[in-house]
Amino acid sequence: MQATAVVLREPERLELSLVDLIEPGDEDVVVDVAFSGISTGTERLLYTGRMPVFPGMGYPLVPGYETVGRVRIAGRRSGIAPGAHVFVPGARCFGPIRGLFGGAASQLVVAGSRVTPLPESMGDEAVLLALAATARRALNGPDLPGLIVGHGVLGRLIARIALALGGAPVVWETNPARQSGAAGYRVVDPAHDQTRDYRIIIDASGDGNLMDTLIQRLAPGGELVLAGFYEAPISFAFPPAFMREARLRVSAEWRQPDLQSVNDLISAGRLSLANLVSHRAPAARAPDAYRTAFEDPSCLKMILDWRASA
Repeated sequence: MQATAVVLREPERLELSLVDLIEPGDEDVVVDVAFSGISTGTERLLYTGRMPVFPGMGYPLVPGYETVGRVRIAGRRSGIAPGAHVFVPGARCFGPIRGLFGGAASQLVVAGSRVTPLPESMGDEAVLLALAATARRALNGPDLPGLIVGHGVLGRLIARIALALGGAPVVWETNPARQSGAAGYRVVDPAHDQTRDYRIIIDASGDGNLMDTLIQRLAPGGELVLAGFYEAPISFAFPPAFMREARLRVSAEWRQPDLQSVNDLISAGRLSLANLVSHRAPAARAPDAYRTAFEDPSCLKMILDWRASA
């Protein structure tokens, strides 16, 4: 079996290639991919070569962990029916080519236990489920945030889920092009916000240089949650953190209960994924699409359409 895949041969050398797929087993499904998303966080770091070293890191690789498609073949022990519309959080099915995270391909072989069945009504916006689950993970603390930093897609999802859970967050954004699009919450330039007693601040900017600024906006005993991905070591001045007895929490990769919580909110009509995808491109134009996603500040979210490549 073969598939067309986005392959990052080395930093800043990305191409579409025909790749071999591993043989599916009894617990696997073969998915014909319809759409995949491009992450401007982790995938940008892979593309530029600035991703910190971690187990499994290396080139060449197939990126992507936001994929939606239809099951064409289902192993007898996969637990999934052929024809199911599913979300796939990446795959490792390309033999010697690493799957980091392996979702940007026309077909995937993946364990049935890793896919999530979706209602037929969900279109290409379903690629946002992984990011929504990541946002839900950031909200797993004891209280809802008063402040969210960054109005990219992750920040918007954190704000939307916080609203759905009964919160009333403020969002900081310095880029005027990203200050619009709020849905029930306020977006302000931090220069216009004098609040210095936030109990919970969630940073979705990925900017490690903001630590001192954010700690100084915490209430005594307040918590700073790091929800972005930080390529450089993080440091902060100790005295302000000491005076506030500040707490620091790192929000890690989402887990299945986070995805289930997001699906429940969507099913109940309390969470919408609408108006977060700003750009779409056919998979055949993947190299250009990745550059747009990483370089165009107006691009909130880029989706690749694989339907012509099936």
